Amino acid sequence: MYLCCMLLFNVTVIVEEASATEWLEWMKEIHLPQLMQAETFVSHRILRIVDSPNEGVSYCVQFIAEDEAKHQSFLDLHEQQFTAEIYAKYPNKLVIFSTLMEFVG
Repeated sequence: MYLCCMLLFNVTVIVEEASATEWLEWMKEIHLPQLMQAETFVSHRILRIVDSPNEGVSYCVQFIAEDEAKHQSFLDLHEQQFTAEIYAKYPNKLVIFSTLMEFVG
């Protein structure tokens, strides 16, 4: 059981270089606003990984959830749909993996 604890849900996306600018604009203008309407996260941000060893352009899309229940709600109700939309729009052009982190200080 979590007593407090905001959680950071980090989604790392590695996009082929030719699609990176279009992907970033789509994320900012369409995908993230839709995702935030689900009201499971209190905020989000996008960061570009400067020293990524991977080919392509790497980004971290970070979301803050107030607690595990909100994060779990996203996983149960929305994650599959939003991930499917990304892969449908950019087939064979990106790779996604996620990490859940807890704020400790």
